[in-house]
Amino acid sequence: MKKFILSSLMAGALALTANAQEFNKWSIEATGGFNKPMAPLTTGFLSPTLNLGHVDFGVRYMANEKFGLKLDYGLGTFKSVDGEGPSFETKYNRFDLQGVANIGRMMNFESFTRTLGLLLHGGAGFGLVNPEENTFSDFDDNVYNFIFGITPQVKLGNKVALVADISTILNGRQSVSFDGGSSETYPYGANGTWWTGTIGLNFYLGKAEQHADWYIAADKYATKEELASQINGIKDMLKDSDGDGVPDYLDKEPNTPVGARVNSAGVTLDSDGDGTPDHVDKCPFQPGPSSTSGCPTTVVVDEVDYLKKAINDGYVNVYYAFDSDKPLGYSVSSAQYVANFMKKNPGVKVEIKGFADELGPEDYNMKLSESRAKAVYDLLVASGVDASRLTFKGYGEDTSVDKASADARQMARRASFEIK
Repeated sequence: MKKFILSSLMAGALALTANAQEFNKWSIEATGGFNKPMAPLTTGFLSPTLNLGHVDFGVRYMANEKFGLKLDYGLGTFKSVDGEGPSFETKYNRFDLQGVANIGRMMNFESFTRTLGLLLHGGAGFGLVNPEENTFSDFDDNVYNFIFGITPQVKLGNKVALVADISTILNGRQSVSFDGGSSETYPYGANGTWWTGTIGLNFYLGKAEQHADWYIAADKYATKEELASQINGIKDMLKDSDGDGVPDYLDKEPNTPVGARVNSAGVTLDSDGDGTPDHVDKCPFQPGPSSTSGCPTTVVVDEVDYLKKAINDGYVNVYYAFDSDKPLGYSVSSAQYVANFMKKNPGVKVEIKGFADELGPEDYNMKLSESRAKAVYDLLVASGVDASRLTFKGYGEDTSVDKASADARQMARRASFEIK
């Protein structure tokens, strides 16, 4: 029961915490670095391996922790290698709309780091390649492009991250070479290839504590201090000061004596209603004054009749937690009462009747009710009752209770007895 309550409370607390969380979705970034035109280049024209001359500006929106969109603008200049080959200088710019995937979150980077991240991006756009030298100087070469890249991140704070990026760009309908020295003979298709490598900063916008790049739904309850506080609070709730099997937060009598028989609310039972609790009542099913320890002062009908009536009328039950066939601790004494009764009356036979509440599939509840009856059967046999005097049967759902009431459903999850 304690494990069931603990797991339920934790699940509810975590769900509420997760639902309450929000994260920033917008960011802007600025990076700068190198470019490299790969092809087409006119024979003899050379570009440096790393040409410092590219700048990127971007605005990004993350729909959730894993996916988003990015609109960015890049510009720069391609140049020749100083002292080697013909000179060229070509300016360019581009606009692109890209999809973004937070690979760091998809691959659970948080399991080993909270400061390193990784984004993948890809999309398409348009641009302008504008040679400043050679045959096609001042020619405006309008192109479309496809772009794909990878962006490692280092979190510097909740509002800023250090980012690097390596991207490959494929130009389409490029009519002249990057150096402006020759015209392309295939103006259709992705015939222009270049890449960029940059480093810069990403600035997160918004009032929430975390941006989607770094947001982890479990953060608000996963810190050691907060989790320990929640667990300690639940442990306090689950304390059972009087050891009757009912935790204090549900126990209406948290100080019942050791061995007292209680109901699901922890209240001491008085089966015959004579004011003397069962655990001190020498005649628990025959009313009598406390001066005679709860036994009647006059001759009454044989006690067996009272015990039989109490058992058959459903005053003696064994109860279970939701979806469990293990008897709750506070109600195991009911099985012991029946065992003692049968030992004093060797001619009596008993049927154990199992029940379930109305939650769950009907066929499943039928099997569960039979398992509950079988569990009590095993208890009675273990206590010394001959198995030939016992039968058990599952009766499925108890539809006589209000299934909308948690307390009523608890009363339905039981095993009852019938004396034959």
